[in-house]
Amino acid sequence: MIYALLFILGIIFGSFYNVVGLRLSKEESIVFPPSHCTSCNHKLSPLDMVPIFSYIFLKGKCRYCSKHISIKYPLFELLTGILFVLSYVKFGFTINTIVSIIFCSMLVIITISDLSSYIIPDSVLLICFILIFIIYLFTYKTFAFDHLINGIISFGFMYAVKLIGNLVFKRESMGDGDIKLMGVVGMIIGYKKVIISLFLASYLGLPYAIYVMVKKNVNHELPFGPFLALASLILFFIDFKIF
Repeated sequence: MIYALLFILGIIFGSFYNVVGLRLSKEESIVFPPSHCTSCNHKLSPLDMVPIFSYIFLKGKCRYCSKHISIKYPLFELLTGILFVLSYVKFGFTINTIVSIIFCSMLVIITISDLSSYIIPDSVLLICFILIFIIYLFTYKTFAFDHLINGIISFGFMYAVKLIGNLVFKRESMGDGDIKLMGVVGMIIGYKKVIISLFLASYLGLPYAIYVMVKKNVNHELPFGPFLALASLILFFIDFKIF
């Protein structure tokens, strides 16, 4: 029962995260205007916004203008539902499950935003950082600052990588949003896993990078945030010893 409830809660939040990720990247309000079709601007009814199921019943098209609806919407809803369940599977009925849900939520939102507009909203990172640090502070007390130090080291490492990359490639090698993201991630998974996640994300993003280079009609800018997010999730949910 708890798995079903968490999955339902997850897909509901996933639907909301779609709105947050898309609108924050465009500096729009997440409240107004109400949810609407991005093609015809028609206001959506509650039946149009049932996570996953509306997409299936509407056959991936807008009820009002019949324009295609991106498959990304139900996929991110499904992903969020799965991540909520995985959080409970890994941590059970503990405070760490709350931390995991907040962490996963942040990564889903920044992925949506980065894929849409190549932007990782500072507000999402800041809210996640504050919420998790407060939880650590009240749960682990002085050890909360160990997590904070991990975040600072991770931020410093990523910033150093960016400076080196700028010198080597003679251009901006990494976005500031990626550096801030991994600073927050480091507070949760530790700086050692952040180092590994950077290399893992590079390998995960390599096929897409090759595709972008081959396709002349594709924007050559690579959103690295989603690959960092995926690598961080893998290292977060899989336990193994690190140097």
